[in-house]
Amino acid sequence: MNKRVLITGAAGFLGSHLCDRFIKEGYDVVGMDNLITGDLRNIEHLFKYKEFEFYHHDVSKFIHVPGHLDYILHFASPASPIDYLKIPIQTLKVGSLGVHNCLGLALVKRARILIASTSEIYGDPTVHPQTEEYWGNVNPIGPRGVYDEAKRFQEAMTMAYHTYHGLETRIVRIFNTYGPRMRLNDGRVLPAFIGQALRGEDLTVFGDGSQTRSFCYVDDLIEGIYRLLLSDYPYPVNIGNPDEITILEFAQEIIKLTGTNQKIVFKPLPKDDPMQRRPDITKAKQILGWEPKVGRAEGLKITYEYFKSLPKEELYKQEHRDFKEYIRKY
Repeated sequence: MNKRVLITGAAGFLGSHLCDRFIKEGYDVVGMDNLITGDLRNIEHLFKYKEFEFYHHDVSKFIHVPGHLDYILHFASPASPIDYLKIPIQTLKVGSLGVHNCLGLALVKRARILIASTSEIYGDPTVHPQTEEYWGNVNPIGPRGVYDEAKRFQEAMTMAYHTYHGLETRIVRIFNTYGPRMRLNDGRVLPAFIGQALRGEDLTVFGDGSQTRSFCYVDDLIEGIYRLLLSDYPYPVNIGNPDEITILEFAQEIIKLTGTNQKIVFKPLPKDDPMQRRPDITKAKQILGWEPKVGRAEGLKITYEYFKSLPKEELYKQEHRDFKEYIRKY
């Protein structure tokens, strides 16, 4: 009998890549998504496999999956500023009710569960680079608070199940990740820049562009998550690329990559936007034998080709206009 894994948020960016990986590894995969931000196009190529099944379901409600489960990966969550603006309550619910339901299911099925946390639990950090021991600097009532605090609660609830019930748990803290299947106009910096370049618009940098990010290609991230799931380590582990770059430098890289002649325009920095992001991946190296392999130049080229292949109407979806409203409001 094949091992069986439930992946929530299966139609999203990371969830769909995880489905691919586990199918490739010979697992039976149950994908679950309410499609509030996910897209069935990300997983439609999997419906031909007998090893794949899909449940259209909101994990904030009671979860029933018949049959055995060996692993659960909880990746259901909105993951961009536009999403927080549109659906703040759902964002909080999936990180509280959703994780509680997944943990309860794992307990009943005697399954190991991996929870997707994020570098956002560090807030606007006062420690750099960020280690897993750092507790963070988060504004719980700011515009990003619904996401940041949902993820922090997820971690607390997961550790409570681990210590009280003895549940096998894993926690991955994901730093900025990019690659094919990202939503082009979801407000995150990389698709925002590439979308603007493809539309012939100037690239928008918020603040003076001195804030930093560290971008990890999706294949590297999936490898790290896979290794963490199969490891014996129950505590949070940073998975990301420590190659740090300023947003201004990154905008210049995108202009060079796309061969466009757009200018860079500067706008006020959104409230609580983190000034620094760089993972300390010492634990990932020591415990998992993992570090990123794909350089930014290589990963960006693949991602740009993916975005160029999308239907032209994808360039002009409403999402990027919503992001402008987010910036105006905050």
